[in-house]
Amino acid sequence: MPQEVITVPDPPTARAGSVTARGRREDLVRLGSVAGAYGVVQLLLVVPGTGLGWDETVYVSQVAAEAPAAFFSAPRARGITYLVAPVTALSSSVPVLRVYLAVLAAAGLLLSLWVWRGLLPTRVLALAGGLFAGLWITLFYGPQAMPNLWVALGSLFTVGCFLRAARDPRDRLAAAGAAAGVAFAALMRPGDAVWLVLPLLCAAWAVPPRPRAVLAAALVAGLGVGCAEWLVEAHLRHGGVLPRLRRASEIQGGLGWNPAFADQLRSLGGRTLCRPCDVPWSRPVTGLWWLALPPLTAGGLLAAHRGGTGKRVALATVVALFLAVPYLLMIGYAAPRFLLPAYALLAIPVALCLDRLFAACRARPLALSVLCAALVAHLALQFTIAGAAAARSRADRAAFTEVAGELRRLGVRPPCTLSGVEAVRAAFATGCAARQVYGGHDGSITARELVSLARTRPTAVLVSGDSPPPRWALDWRPRPLPGLPGRPGYRAYLAPPPPPTARPAAR
Repeated sequence: MPQEVITVPDPPTARAGSVTARGRREDLVRLGSVAGAYGVVQLLLVVPGTGLGWDETVYVSQVAAEAPAAFFSAPRARGITYLVAPVTALSSSVPVLRVYLAVLAAAGLLLSLWVWRGLLPTRVLALAGGLFAGLWITLFYGPQAMPNLWVALGSLFTVGCFLRAARDPRDRLAAAGAAAGVAFAALMRPGDAVWLVLPLLCAAWAVPPRPRAVLAAALVAGLGVGCAEWLVEAHLRHGGVLPRLRRASEIQGGLGWNPAFADQLRSLGGRTLCRPCDVPWSRPVTGLWWLALPPLTAGGLLAAHRGGTGKRVALATVVALFLAVPYLLMIGYAAPRFLLPAYALLAIPVALCLDRLFAACRARPLALSVLCAALVAHLALQFTIAGAAAARSRADRAAFTEVAGELRRLGVRPPCTLSGVEAVRAAFATGCAARQVYGGHDGSITARELVSLARTRPTAVLVSGDSPPPRWALDWRPRPLPGLPGRPGYRAYLAPPPPPTARPAAR
C-alpha cells in the first residue's frame, strides 16, 4: 500500500463538512436520525415480548441473580456479560434489558458513524448507517445480549479513528480511540479483534514514521488490554491459551478449510444458526442483497478512487474481508451474525456506490424509480424477516415460561439441577443450575456426580421426541412437559425426591 494512503488531502465535500457549529449540527441531525430510526424500529419490532436465546442465557446468567451461572465454554468471551451487568444488577426484567441494549446499540451506531465525519461526505455515512441498520440481522441482534453487533460497531469505530489519526499525527484523541475500539472488540470476541488488527497493522506501515509508531502501539496495546481477561481465564480454567484454543476449535466443529459461502447464503432467510446447514435454499430472494454485495462494493471502490477517497474506502473494504475470513472459510457452519462486522464496513463502499447511482439517475425518472423501489423492497423484506425471527423468540419465551411453571408444579424448585435437551434455558427460567454430562459444549459433570447430586436436591433430565433418557436415569419418573417449538414430545425424567434431611438450604 503506497505511503500516501492516508495523507491524501480531503476532497472538497469532506473538507467543507462539520467545520462550523452549524455543520456539526447538520451532521448530527443526519446521522442521529439514522441511529434514532434504528433504535425505534428495534423497540417496535424486536423488543416486545422476546425472550433470551440459548447463547444469551449463558451470557446473562453469569451476572443474573435468577439462577446459577450456566457453563461458560472455551470459545466465549465475557465482554457482553460486562455490558449487561449494570442492568442485571438492578432488574431481572428481560424487557428492561432489551430496551437498554436497543438504546445502547443506537448510540453505538451514531458514535461509530460520527468518527468518520470529514473522511467521507455525511450523506454517504448516513446512507451507510441506514443500509447496515436496515439488515434483519442488525435489527434482530441490536437488543440481544450477543457480542457480534458490538464487534461490528467497534470495528467501524476503530477504522474511522485509525484513518483520522493517520491523516493528522497531532490527533491523539483519534489514536486513543483506535486503541479503545480494538480493546472493546477484543473484550467481546478476541479472535475477531485479531483479524481486525492484522490489516490495520499492515496499513500503518504505509504512513509516515511518526504516526506509524503511534498507531502500531495503539493497536497492539488495545489488543492486549482487550484480550487480557480471556488470557487470564485461559490459564486459570483451561490449562493455558493453547488448550483453550484447541477446546474452542473442538466445540466449533474443528477449525480448518471449511468454505461456508453456501451455508451463509441459506441462513439469510431467517435462520439464526445453521448447524448443520443441510437445509435447501428455499427462499432465494432473501439472499439477493448478499449476491449484490461484490458488484456494489466494486462500484463504491471505483467511485471513491475517482473522488479522492479511494484508499480510505479500500482500507474499510480490506478490513471487512479480513473479518469475514474465519466465518466464510474456516468454520463448517453458518450464523448470519458472524458476518456483522464485515457488513458494517462494507456498508461504506456500498453506500458510496448507491450515492453515485442516485446522482446519475436524477435526470432519469424511470431509473430513479426502479432504484428507489428496489431499496424499499429490500428494506421491507429485511423488516419482515426480523419480525418473523422476533415472533419465534416470543413463542420460545412463552413455551419456556410454561415449562418452568410445570417443573415447579412437579417439585423442581431452587436449589435444583436440570440436564438434557434445552436445559440451559429451562434451568434459567426455573431458577435451577444447568449441568450436562454427555459432551458437547459443556460436559461439566459426570453421570455419577449428577446422580449423587440428585440425592440432595430436585433434579431432572429433559428429553424430546422419542429419545430415551440416559441409562443413569432409566428409573427416574417421566413426566410430560409443555411442548417447545421444534421439540415435540418434550419430557422431564425426575429423580426420586431427596429425603428432607438431605435437602440443602435454599439460596
